[in-house]
Amino acid sequence: MSGELPDIVVPVRQDPINGQLRYALRSWVANLPHRRVWIAGCRPPWLTGVRHLPTPQNGTKYRNTTLAVRAACEHPDVSDEFLLCNDDFFVMEPVDRMPVLHRGPISEVMHNYTRRGYNGRYVRGMRETRDLLVGLGYEEPLSYELHVPLPVVKAGMLHALEVGAGLDVLHKRTAYGVLNELGGERIADVKVLTRHGFPKDSGFLSTMPDTFAAGAVGRHIRAAFPQPCRYERQGAR
Repeated sequence: MSGELPDIVVPVRQDPINGQLRYALRSWVANLPHRRVWIAGCRPPWLTGVRHLPTPQNGTKYRNTTLAVRAACEHPDVSDEFLLCNDDFFVMEPVDRMPVLHRGPISEVMHNYTRRGYNGRYVRGMRETRDLLVGLGYEEPLSYELHVPLPVVKAGMLHALEVGAGLDVLHKRTAYGVLNELGGERIADVKVLTRHGFPKDSGFLSTMPDTFAAGAVGRHIRAAFPQPCRYERQGAR
């Protein structure tokens, strides 16, 4: 990415409380250099100092987030290079600039899902995204569906969204990463699915609503960032 600090873009669903977003913001203020934060979708009332891109929330979560990402890419005030985050991405250690990270070949990721019995819309979208990319000449495309911030260039993401527009569940991070030949470093996903064990030494973490509210990982994150940040309205909960 260029020398200018990137904006952070966060698709956000309808949730007036959204405790995960509160602590994600605290972690970004502490550890992820950025210029501005853009909330795309629904803006919780306790937020302050952020920019808002209102987008429809009447489709599937996949279509809603695609609309949010497109809105960010088409808005002239969003930095040309931005960091695409979810509201449950926590940056636990300081980074000078966000590295490009991937999950390994899509075929391996898909095998790990199917052998555990997962074969729903998400996995179908993974398969269709892989088939689309293979058809375009990428023989062993990588998956970028990690729960960590992804550096994005607007024109490249818009191209990926156009290429994948025919898919019901486009894996847009993956389409973007492969079509723009990002490469990057391979890591295991950091999503914590259980209330107990989690990688305490990980520089990045992500949670489920349950693991954040009632799990060891949630307690760890809340202990790491106990103080409100500049994006929280004083006295608002």
